Amino acid sequence: MKIAIVHDYLREYGGAERVVETFHEMWPDAPVYTAFVDWKSLGKHASRFRGWDIRTSWVQNYWFIKKFISPLRFLTPWIWPTFDFSGYDVVLTSSGWFIPRGIVVKKPTVHVCYIHHPPRNLYGYSTGSDLQKYWPVRLYAIFINFFLRKYDFKTAQTVDYFIANSKETARRVAKFYRRESTVIYPPIETETIRQEDNKTGRQKKYYLSVGRLSWMKRTDLVIEACNVLNLPLIVVGTGKEEELLKAIAGKTIQFKGSVSDEELDTLYVGAKALIFSALDEDFGMVPVEAMAHGVPVIALSQGGVKETVIEGKTGVFFDTPEQEALIKAIKHFETLSKKHDWTKACREQAEKFDKKVFKEHIQKFIEEKYGEV
Repeated sequence: MKIAIVHDYLREYGGAERVVETFHEMWPDAPVYTAFVDWKSLGKHASRFRGWDIRTSWVQNYWFIKKFISPLRFLTPWIWPTFDFSGYDVVLTSSGWFIPRGIVVKKPTVHVCYIHHPPRNLYGYSTGSDLQKYWPVRLYAIFINFFLRKYDFKTAQTVDYFIANSKETARRVAKFYRRESTVIYPPIETETIRQEDNKTGRQKKYYLSVGRLSWMKRTDLVIEACNVLNLPLIVVGTGKEEELLKAIAGKTIQFKGSVSDEELDTLYVGAKALIFSALDEDFGMVPVEAMAHGVPVIALSQGGVKETVIEGKTGVFFDTPEQEALIKAIKHFETLSKKHDWTKACREQAEKFDKKVFKEHIQKFIEEKYGEV
């Protein structure tokens, strides 16, 4: 099969980009089509994508559009149709909020969409910022999003097959697009993690928060709760909320910024638990990565995390994104930890999401659907 991979854009390194990396491992000769690449913003992660056959759109030549891509999202319908996919057997889109399903794929080429989430901003889910509290932004969003929802639905009908990254995302695909999808959970590297962890004794000295420092991640809740309880917390990640979060952080809070995979592995080994407070997370790779290290998770009971964390066995939940609820969950976790070793159950749960499992399921799915043509 001659395969092309399509991704929103490459500007930051998160769960969706890890999935694209795995696609590239599976098909290293496949070109990756994307709206643009921002090498500077990728920082130390840029080396992951060097040497790939990356084909960008006309947006690559306009720094202004790349910098303000969110408010300029109305340009989406004029970006994706400019790519030519003639000659490919399969086009595999890695689809997030920037609607790369807008590509034009003609028969007999098969279009398979691995969807991380329908665009959150179009359907009332929390996003990376809370700027819509300002009425001019809210008014602009109402107008733009009205037309983009129509475009989003239309492009979803052109996909031959959907793969959802969780049951939660599959429900959203059915609700907003009236389409069925097959659930294949994202890839987590569990075997390598286990081998590295065995070299180091577990210290369990602090709590850990990992992820983009954006509004939807609600890292402010984690910091406030640890401030009240005077608990040591290490925060990993960068983002728009970074300065605000540093301003409210007490003496027991450390910020590590963007770290390498090796540094993150070390931080996981020393953690009592990961605290995960993201709003309506579609899947959430970070909690599974924590469990792969044998680290339990204190999680907000919303979205895909309910499919990965097992209450009382690999972690505990709190029901509302409020400081009091999180504080109660942390105290409950501390009580359970006095008589419970989380490590074995966490690792066994994480193995269900191993990269090998992902690759096998994706390969089988692509071959079956291509064979049906």
